[in-house]
Amino acid sequence: MGIRHLKIFACVCSEGSMSGAAKKLFMAQPSVSQAIMELERHYGVVLFERLGRRLYITAAGKKLLDYARHIINLHEQLEREMRDLSSKGGVRIGASMTVGSCILVDMVKRFKQTSPGSNVESVVDNTSVIEEMLLLDQVDIGVVEGAVHSAELTVKPFMDDELVLVCAADHPWALTGEVDLKELEAADFIVREQGSGTRELFESVMAANEVKWKMVGVYNNAETIKNAVAAGLGVSVISRMAVENELEKGMLVAVQIRGMSFRRKFSIVHHKNKYISEAMKWFMDSCI
Repeated sequence: MGIRHLKIFACVCSEGSMSGAAKKLFMAQPSVSQAIMELERHYGVVLFERLGRRLYITAAGKKLLDYARHIINLHEQLEREMRDLSSKGGVRIGASMTVGSCILVDMVKRFKQTSPGSNVESVVDNTSVIEEMLLLDQVDIGVVEGAVHSAELTVKPFMDDELVLVCAADHPWALTGEVDLKELEAADFIVREQGSGTRELFESVMAANEVKWKMVGVYNNAETIKNAVAAGLGVSVISRMAVENELEKGMLVAVQIRGMSFRRKFSIVHHKNKYISEAMKWFMDSCI
């Protein structure tokens, strides 16, 4: 089976129907159906259950889709690199929110200085989204602060990070500079959204210490959280790197929690089956 069959199959999966794939690929629907039947006949499996007008991918189809995406990406990468042998190629980076706001720009700048001519595309989202993008082969490398859960991904820690409890400068905790675990239960916490590495670490440490906590706000970026805390709307646990300027200017105050700390590693992540191009290798080497 050729790359054409795999591209048609992957498109049917993404569009959810033969007709949708035919429209997107500018093909006749019978040609799409024929390509799927040829794949099924070739491998001796059923790729879709056809119930009414809907298609449901089978276990065999899911397995083929995983390979098809990687083969299609490798084929596209081959085409790009062979068309321009003088270029060092490109790399697609997915960064989680804290990484994106604190260190991504410096990482990309350092990479481009050591590897002139290489192209970098980057996207910033929470850790769970970046993990999904890696599994779908939508980015080549993830740089994340949160835990990665898929066994299909290779994780290499490269930098320490600490989360700190912060409050407004006029908050009662700002005067004492430290609190007990029980005092946390009376606080109004502003937190990141579900899927965030910062949120996951915060919840796991609080649960491990059997601390109940109250949520008054959920925001998907550090800037909004910092502004809300500075305005006295609540307190938050956030990466120290993300609040360095605010701490230095006195807009926020870091409060020590007696008997508790929030520590983690930033990690470089890629799919275990991913072909490591020269550009990817240079980028990962530049991070360490």
